[in-house]
Amino acid sequence: MPEQPSSPDAASVCRRVYGPAESQEAVFADVCPLLTSFLDGFNVCIMAYGQTGSGKSYTMLGPHAEDEPGLPSGAHADWGIIPRATEELFRLISESPPRSPTAEVSIVEIYNNDIFDLLAKEGSGAVAGIKREVVTTQEGCTEVPGLTCTAVASAAELVALVHGGLQLRARHPTLVHMASSRSHLVVTVTLTVVSPSDSTGQQHHPAPLQGLAGAGKGWSTSPQAPPLQPLPVDHSGSARQARAKLQLVDLAGSECAGASGVTGLALRETSFINRSLAALADVLGALSERRGHVPYRNSKLTHLLQDTIGGDAKLLVILCVSPGQKHVAETLQGLGFGARARQAERGQAGKRPSSAQVRKSCVGSASR
Repeated sequence: MPEQPSSPDAASVCRRVYGPAESQEAVFADVCPLLTSFLDGFNVCIMAYGQTGSGKSYTMLGPHAEDEPGLPSGAHADWGIIPRATEELFRLISESPPRSPTAEVSIVEIYNNDIFDLLAKEGSGAVAGIKREVVTTQEGCTEVPGLTCTAVASAAELVALVHGGLQLRARHPTLVHMASSRSHLVVTVTLTVVSPSDSTGQQHHPAPLQGLAGAGKGWSTSPQAPPLQPLPVDHSGSARQARAKLQLVDLAGSECAGASGVTGLALRETSFINRSLAALADVLGALSERRGHVPYRNSKLTHLLQDTIGGDAKLLVILCVSPGQKHVAETLQGLGFGARARQAERGQAGKRPSSAQVRKSCVGSASR
């Protein structure tokens, strides 16, 4: 199953085609530089798109037992992007102890255009079906009020949370795939870097993280990530925070109802899946054509991903397609989606400002 990642980066658009024998490690080598960008303060989204059964979940999560849809059940060589990215992220953090960013994770599925919190707990046990809504804040960022965000201090903790969340993900057998994912899975990691200031108003700035990615492994750093700039001085002496968001997305597969043989509830699921994927394509199309209005709110999926697929973020799409002749229509549709993603360039990606910078900017705009 060839996979084509496309990164709509303003400086250079990466296009690679992987054959069926390509290793998971080779795919991750092209993903890894984005983790450096994330640590440097950029919002980043990495998603897998394709028809049902084309290998999206394998690419993002790795193999799993049919009766245990967790991650990972195979050898380290078979791990997907999510466990590999988790391991690499905390390795990078450990190599820069002065910075000491804090990490929080949330895990949701978007099922039938509703957002369900997969980390929500009631009493002593996890419960499925905790529905959430996504809103846009006054600062122009998206958030999900009431969403469970859990602090994590290691890769093992984060992977364990993802494993638990996957147990609650909606699945349904079809003629195309025996364990077809019926929802979009979104794992969001938020990093917060605190830069304290002393009583004289001078801030202590940690060394930039640039150049750490894949040290000794041949991985390159993000070409656009400049050294971190000093956060604005708070003369009151309080700490300032800079936040960045990484969203790892295993999309539900696009599906032809005739080929999958779904009926009843599963057919309704297919309708919602295809509509949300069409809304995602519309957003990328609007970005590629530089339209004044981008229809993020036409779907819960695009609204939730707004911060990490917008013009000042970095997006990587891994396109999974089937080589089978009977799937040629879906393959062509997927290639069209990839072309839109590749063209979605809207200027140089920008680092997340501190929360104080955002508030000051909003106040200034309102007063003009």
